[in-house]
Amino acid sequence: MAKHNKDLEEEIYDKVVDLTEYAKRQRWWNRLFGKTSGPLAEKYSVATQIAIGGVSGWCAGYLFQKVGKVAATAVGGGLLLLQIANNSGYIQVDWKRVEKDVNKAKKQIKKNTDKAGPELNTLVERSTEFVKKNIVVTSGFVGGFLLGLAS
Repeated sequence: MAKHNKDLEEEIYDKVVDLTEYAKRQRWWNRLFGKTSGPLAEKYSVATQIAIGGVSGWCAGYLFQKVGKVAATAVGGGLLLLQIANNSGYIQVDWKRVEKDVNKAKKQIKKNTDKAGPELNTLVERSTEFVKKNIVVTSGFVGGFLLGLAS
């Protein structure tokens, strides 16, 4: 009985040693994310991937911030001019017609959301797969994007 327990312990020990040796041979992202880490993980070093993602993310965030400010200024300025023109009597707004058109647009959007569901799900699945395969670049991009927004 004691010999059987000792054989079992040795077998378990051998399997654990084999597993630790296997883990040492794997790259850290393969250990963390499995074999789904993709082509960029094999082609570039981690530092290079983070730099690529960070720089491109910063550029995207900076542009997003600038374009957002311009768009907000344009929309706000247009609404301000419309309000001034309305209050001065240059234009008359038919608010009942505006409300009717807005309600019609809401109904149409609500009807079309059911059709867009499968396409949106496919896009989400593909995006999730990309993020899993390129997690290092993606994390660098997100960090750079947030820094670009803050710039």
